[in-house]
Amino acid sequence: MVSFPPKPPRPPKPARPPGPPGGRPPSRVAAPPKPQWDPGDADQHRSWFRPTIRIRLTLLYGGMFLIAGVVLLTIIYLLAARALDRGSRPPFEFTSSTEVTINSDICPGITGRVSAAAFESWLSECYGVQRSMALDQLLSNSLLALLGLAVAAFAFGYVMAGRVLSPLGRITRTARQVAGSDLHRRIELDGPDDEFKELADTFDEMLDRLDRAFTAQQRFVANASHELRTPLAINRTLLEVQLSDPEASPELTQLGKTLLATNERSEQLVEGLLLLARSENEIIDHKPVDLAEVAGQAVEQSRGEAASRGVALSGNREQVWVQGNGVLLERIALNLVQNAIRYNLPSDGWVRVDTEARSGQALLVVENTGPVVPAYEIDNMFEPFRRLRTERTGSDKGVGLGLSIVRSVARAHGGYVQAVPREGGGLVMRVTVPV
Repeated sequence: MVSFPPKPPRPPKPARPPGPPGGRPPSRVAAPPKPQWDPGDADQHRSWFRPTIRIRLTLLYGGMFLIAGVVLLTIIYLLAARALDRGSRPPFEFTSSTEVTINSDICPGITGRVSAAAFESWLSECYGVQRSMALDQLLSNSLLALLGLAVAAFAFGYVMAGRVLSPLGRITRTARQVAGSDLHRRIELDGPDDEFKELADTFDEMLDRLDRAFTAQQRFVANASHELRTPLAINRTLLEVQLSDPEASPELTQLGKTLLATNERSEQLVEGLLLLARSENEIIDHKPVDLAEVAGQAVEQSRGEAASRGVALSGNREQVWVQGNGVLLERIALNLVQNAIRYNLPSDGWVRVDTEARSGQALLVVENTGPVVPAYEIDNMFEPFRRLRTERTGSDKGVGLGLSIVRSVARAHGGYVQAVPREGGGLVMRVTVPV
């Protein structure tokens, strides 16, 4: 288990040291939108016009039904027209003139004595009017019925597509939870032995292998680090005893100091590996933590180093409470503040540490002056044992695990960290943690 020095009582708020001209640096910008990889995006609102598989299946089912309905309506219309044409000739005929009176609101009127030819002409015209009205009424009623059935078909197709694709939604939700560093989740899909169940079982098997691999890696790092702490502690004790000998020669004293510095660096590396292995797991025991207090403790612990390097510390730390592990959150702030102090200007540099609540999230911002950092180097800085433009090289500024620990602890708390280069040199480090 990683041990840290006990927290000293929080002193009264010191006077604000001189910061950058004009108060808050002009490069301070609003926090950018959350990266797409972050699992919090799963809860965002989805547009109805998003071309999901469910929408496409609904359009496919409804479109096929609509096409089939139009074809069926066309066939019925043609058959009805043909049947009416077959029955157009009346089953009677006139052999002489007769007296006729027609009382019809549809056909044209005819009264008096008419000849057979005149009556047949009138009958043909009346039949055409009635045929046209019957077909028009059939077509309008059929179109209304088809429209109602099409709406019902689209709704039914949407519901059925949702039921068919529900296993896929369960797989997607589990994958999002796994993306949030929870490798213990499993789909365990029930139901028929179809393609979805085969996909879910394959995904579960992959998660089992990944879980075993990550667990074995973390256990190895933790065990190796624990095993290395004991001999390192013994070496430090022996070196300190040797350095305390007043009869030791200057050469031996210098060698002892060099070995002691090397031993101290190795101890820092072991402690960093232990903390990194611990922070890779999701935080289970959540407790209320004031992020402003955590940042204040980190600033106070780094004030001596900042004074020795000529770096001014400032900031506005608003009280904001988060749920998490206070020791790990303090390590985030301490690592960022120490990096900001050590990678700064040779003189007249400054570091600003702010905390604030924004849109349901707690924001820790550490901004500093320093050398110009190219944007393409940002991602490499968060890799273990990586430094700016160097890799696995010796340095008196740390062991190269600080930002890796920051990223791992932030992810374990459901948050993320982002670095933005400042104009003129330095970085703006933003850590966002859900409230």
